[in-house]
Amino acid sequence: MKEAMAGTLESGDILVQISPADAPGLQIELDSTVAFQFGKQIKKVITETLEGLDIHDARVKATDKGALDCTIRARVTAAAVRATGVDVWK
Repeated sequence: MKEAMAGTLESGDILVQISPADAPGLQIELDSTVAFQFGKQIKKVITETLEGLDIHDARVKATDKGALDCTIRARVTAAAVRATGVDVWK
């Protein structure tokens, strides 16, 4: 795995950066304008998406600007594909 990112800092989007983990497990750092209301849900979507792609060890930094769950999944998937080189859309 190498460092990769997907998304933007535009309103309604999320910037997701994935890099190799320092320790086993998913380490998620979230900076969000709506973290108080939706932080747990955002982290859940990130975790479920990565685990669905068979990624269990990674460091994720997510900067959210009010993205919907479908956008979060799309950005996490794109960043994971770029980080691993595994095309999940075949």
